Amino acid sequence: MNDFLRVGVITSTHGIRGEVKVFPTTDDLNRFKALKQVKLDTGKEYLDLEVEDVKFFKQYAILKFKGIDNINDIEKYKGKDLLVTRDNAVKLEEDEYFIYDLLGSKVISDEGNELGELTEILTSSANDVYVVKTKDGKEILIPSIAECILDVNVENKEIKVHLLPGLL
Repeated sequence: MNDFLRVGVITSTHGIRGEVKVFPTTDDLNRFKALKQVKLDTGKEYLDLEVEDVKFFKQYAILKFKGIDNINDIEKYKGKDLLVTRDNAVKLEEDEYFIYDLLGSKVISDEGNELGELTEILTSSANDVYVVKTKDGKEILIPSIAECILDVNVENKEIKVHLLPGLL
């Protein structure tokens, strides 16, 4: 498992005083209200940044970092990821998982057949959809509902599913 989880991506600057517009990659935009520390992945290194202020605009979070007071100091980080350590990640409820931890899991049917590997999770307002790539390169779309997702074992990277009629 990775030690860091992505909470957002810097999309652009906001004003001239060093603020950035962040596209959230977390389920809850309000998560940014409690965010105090982030790591900026520059592609070469991780920079520790302290969040000084948070505002919201449409679906974006506008963040101001302590010590970055000029557009020129932050502009070069457009498109870069903001990460948190697992210790600073939101606490998960029972049967909740970080997407990162599920990707790459082996997906097995309740009949014992290996279906493939979980390669993507599509999020929607109704429910998530697991994209499973089979060995022959096809994709199976499985809704993340109790009737289909029977067991998730994050440590062993294995997911047991029941295929409803019509999913194959």
